[in-house]
Formats: sequence, C-alpha cells, structure tokens
Amino acid sequence: MRSSPRRTRRTRPAVAGLVSALLLTGCSSAGEGVGGEPAPAPAQDVLLQPLGAHGPDPFTASTVRNTAPPAAPGRQPGDDGPRAHEVTGSTPGLYGGTRAIGSCDVERQVALLAADRTKARAFAEAAGIPEADVAGWLRGLTPVALRADTRVTDHGYREDRAHAFQAVLQTGTAVLVDQYGAPRVRCACGNPLRSPAAASGVHRGDPWDAFDPDRVITVRPTTSVVTSLVIVNTTDRTWIERRTGSDGDQDKEPAVEPDCDPDACALAGSGTPDPSTPRPRTPDHPASPDPDHPASPDPARPVPSAPLPDAPDPSGSGGTSTDPTAPTPPAPDPYTEPSPDPYTEPYPDPFGPFPSEPTAPDGTAPPDELFPAGPVPDRPEIFQG
Repeated sequence: MRSSPRRTRRTRPAVAGLVSALLLTGCSSAGEGVGGEPAPAPAQDVLLQPLGAHGPDPFTASTVRNTAPPAAPGRQPGDDGPRAHEVTGSTPGLYGGTRAIGSCDVERQVALLAADRTKARAFAEAAGIPEADVAGWLRGLTPVALRADTRVTDHGYREDRAHAFQAVLQTGTAVLVDQYGAPRVRCACGNPLRSPAAASGVHRGDPWDAFDPDRVITVRPTTSVVTSLVIVNTTDRTWIERRTGSDGDQDKEPAVEPDCDPDACALAGSGTPDPSTPRPRTPDHPASPDPDHPASPDPARPVPSAPLPDAPDPSGSGGTSTDPTAPTPPAPDPYTEPSPDPYTEPYPDPFGPFPSEPTAPDGTAPPDELFPAGPVPDRPEIFQG
C-alpha cells in the first residue's frame, strides 16, 4: 500500500521530461524543412522607392548632388522578354554619372552621421562595419547612379535601431558603391544597403511609368577588389572610367572601351566575368592542324640554318630534349663507320687523293673489293714522286 504513491512520484518527473522533449522537438522542427533542411525564409513585401523619395525612416538628410540622372539602356527591337535578374558589379554601363562630379556628397554624409553617435552605431551595425570605421569606410565608396531598377535590402532608422526591409530603387537613384561593385548607401536618405533577400513578396508603393518587375536586377558583388568602374556619362552618352573610392576628380576615358554603344549596352546575362574567376583561354595556335591555315613558326624560336641529319636521336627524347649536356647528332659518329684497321692494313698514301666513300651496302665491305689483289708499289717510289 505504501509503494504505490512512491511509484507515482517517481513517474511524474519522467512524464514532465517527456513533455519537455516533445515541446523542444516541436520548436526545433518549426525552422526546418523536409529532410532536416532549413526552412526557406518567408517572403517579404518589396517597397518601390522612386529616385527622389526619402522613404520611410531615413537615416540622414539627402546628400544627392544636382546632377542629371542617367537613363536606362534602350531596348533593342524585339527585346520584350525578361532581362537578367543578376548582374556583376563590374559590368560596364551598370552605373552612370557626370564626368568629374560625384552623384553624392560623401563628406556631408560623414558629417551627418558623426553628429549623432547613436545613429552612427546603428548605421555601422546595419552596414556590417566597425563603428570606428564609418568615416573611412564612407570615403572609400564611389558615388554613381543606377541605370536599372535594382532590388536591395534597405535599412531605415527607427527607435535607435536599424530596421531592414526589401526595396526596389528606381533607375537614376544616387548610391555609393563599394570596391566590389555593390551599392551600399542610398544617398537620398543615408540608408545603408545590403544584398537583397532570396525570396520576395508583392510590390508595395506607386510604380513609376517605366517600372517592369521582369526587368528588375540585383547586383552580384565581385569576389575580388575592382580598381575602377566603367560608367556612362549622363551628359554626352560616352564612357567614363571612374576610379573606385574617388569623387570623380580622377575620371578619364577608358583605355579599352566596351564594344557597344552606351545607350545600347544591355544589362543582360551575368555581366562581365568576375576577375577572380578562371576562364578558359583560347589557344594562340589550334590544337589540331588546319590544312587551310597552316601554323606559322614561332618567331621567338631560332630556326636552324641547315637541316639536321636524318639520324635517330640518341637521347631518346624525340629531338625535343632541352638538356644542354645531351648529345646532338650533327654528323654520324666516326667510330661507327667502317674504316681500315691501321694495325692490319697498309698505311694509305698521305699525298694521294682522299679515298671515296664506299658504295657498298651497310656493313664492312670485303677487303678484296677495297684494295687490289696485286702487289703494292715500293715505298721509295712514293716519296721520290
């Protein structure tokens, strides 16, 4: 009778532990998908932000300079399909600007954040940089303007914190671009920008006249640092090479211009290849011989003045050995040629004609064919002559 309550008390902790385990299992599985994979992030609505709008909860006042906004690349005839959704940050024509004038006032942006330490701390946290490096990081960015509607992760400032939201920035928006070609600050509001989320929901806000959701792009940062960006001059539609981290004072014409017109260059595909990514190189000479275009000799390689003798290569390398100590076959080996034995044959006449090369087949000819069978003249007659 006394053992029954004890059993009940002992089972209570076990039941409580089982319930806790089930609850924990339920909580942990809520963030996992099928097969234990992480569940996809929920889709977020995307706010449409015109180029001049401050947007919700701006970090600072506008630092945009009064420059002409760049126009979007013109559509080619029959180009009505969706465009690429991802463009490399080093693609020529991805950005635009005015020669020798930055689209944003970087020093004003630095001063506005330095005046509010709490705001600067929230800005640094959203940008992913140390708080002490905000000023130097901003001065290392490049002021340009977008030439395509671009989706980003924007950050507004509210209650002393940065709050992220998805947004589409209109063509012509002034931004600061980092050394990997990615937009990092929206100059109309001072908001830090990051790469967009993978999933997106519906678009909110009033779309502008040329807005097309199928033509919205995202910028893929390069994996290596780029030293300059090739942008489109908004005043005369020419190419400008702008050094990254400069305010436009070092603008110049590109050493090699893109092979398309600035207004016609389409931001399709993945843009220019990433400089750090290896690409297959086209060989200078075809791998297989082309009968119509025979390969020309390499000018850097010396051409022998006389053909080499047709003899086997004693080095066994097929004539391609570069070892300077390897024997070369300029002439037949004299020790392998048949010659009369000086110890068994009479001495030849030193003043007589040089004996001609025997025409016998390979091998040593019989002695009776090389020398006459009759007696040899006495040696005194030879010296008297």
